[in-house]
Amino acid sequence: MALIAGGGQVLAFAPWGWWFVQPAALLALLLSLPPKASADGRPIRTAAWQGFWFGLGWFGSGLWWLYISLHDFGGLPPPLAGLALLGLFAFLALYPAGALALWVGLRPRLKPRWAAISFASCWLLGELARATWWTGFPWIATGYAHTAGLWSVWAPWIGVYGIGFLAAWMAAAGLDVRDRRWGLALWPLAVAVGGWGLPQEFTESQGTVSLTLLQPNVAQAQKFDPVWMDRQFDALLLQIEAAPTGVVITPESVLPVPLSLMTPEQQDRVARASQGRALLLGSFRGSYAEGWVNSLLGFQEGQAVYAYGKRHLLPFGEFIPPGFGWFVRALNIPMDDQETGRHQQPWVVGGQRLRPLICYEDLFGEDVVASALDGPDAATIWVNASNLAWFGPRVIQDQHLQFSQMRALEFQRPIVRSTNTGATAWVDHRGVIRARLPAEVSGQLSVTPEGRLGVTPYARWLATLGLAPLWAVALLPLGGVWRRRAKNPPGRPVARP
Repeated sequence: MALIAGGGQVLAFAPWGWWFVQPAALLALLLSLPPKASADGRPIRTAAWQGFWFGLGWFGSGLWWLYISLHDFGGLPPPLAGLALLGLFAFLALYPAGALALWVGLRPRLKPRWAAISFASCWLLGELARATWWTGFPWIATGYAHTAGLWSVWAPWIGVYGIGFLAAWMAAAGLDVRDRRWGLALWPLAVAVGGWGLPQEFTESQGTVSLTLLQPNVAQAQKFDPVWMDRQFDALLLQIEAAPTGVVITPESVLPVPLSLMTPEQQDRVARASQGRALLLGSFRGSYAEGWVNSLLGFQEGQAVYAYGKRHLLPFGEFIPPGFGWFVRALNIPMDDQETGRHQQPWVVGGQRLRPLICYEDLFGEDVVASALDGPDAATIWVNASNLAWFGPRVIQDQHLQFSQMRALEFQRPIVRSTNTGATAWVDHRGVIRARLPAEVSGQLSVTPEGRLGVTPYARWLATLGLAPLWAVALLPLGGVWRRRAKNPPGRPVARP
């Protein structure tokens, strides 16, 4: 039951978007547990295993597309690729396993009225740990299922992890319904509905800008092939030159060879392509001695005037974790050990401030919140440049686009996305997809997003305190148990409710 519930939870995310399935899946997980707890430790072990199976179904059905990068492009034989993925899914499943085991261990020490909200806290603890430990991997965190629906209005107030907490509280309230504790069951519903009465407009228009988002649709198998590089370069320049005036934005690493290593003639052709328009170009910069940085380079009138380097690197794809060099080398990934970028100021162009986000950097709102505040570094539009061709055309493109929708809701900034093979789109400041190119086609998407300035409540407290308030909420059940033990030390009779 737990395995099926975990696998079914993926239906709450894009491309399906059945948000109500997410709390229902968590409730099914809770119903799979023994109804009573005891002191012999067996329910805790059972809970850990149930959480593990739930996580295995959740991540296995939600991240299966990693097989494409390992086998199709990394060259791993199917058994080895499958074994590597199983190891990853099992590792990620330890987070829900630990969250559920912790809750079952604490439950006998808590009053019944705190059972549901303490589960939400333990679930939040697991989500925060997965989002931050080992550089963080918050892909398909439960809150992302709610870019639409009952809890979406809470995004500018408490962010994606806060929404995950509310949804988990609602799921656990199903146990109060089962036990006919009707008053307790109504609390999370009242909070969710109450969010619709909260203010929702925190940013103001800064006018519009004309942007052209390119989607070259270069097959990953050809992207780094020297035989195809000249042809791809010519096709890219034709796309840029055919774009209308304004700002042209390319996907990440659209030039797979660092611009500095190209011939003078090729560099000159890039400069000429930016005549009459601004150009944000995906390439690498750096040197063999200092290392290479995955970057977006800004050109105006033939001159390079701006550079942004990726700051949050992807383990195994962009940097090699200690002890895993042998595994990464086996995959033959180009530029597999990159340097971290340091520049994060927006590019002021076309009357707007464009803040780049390369690939999965837009999963970490806490890293980019400085661009959502007032001041000279405030962005009016966020620009995501990605290359998802490593993972095929299905599921991942819609998932990544949904994460951009959540960032737009949290900070009320529009986000435009230029990708290699799919999810090239414009998301407005309300998280609505206003325009999108079909996947696996070559083309350009002309959009006129409205830049915004202003600060949401979530951005304000996140910039000041980081994720600390959420960690505090996640640790509340432990604090409650500690306080109760302090009042009733071992050996003293405990007053039962």
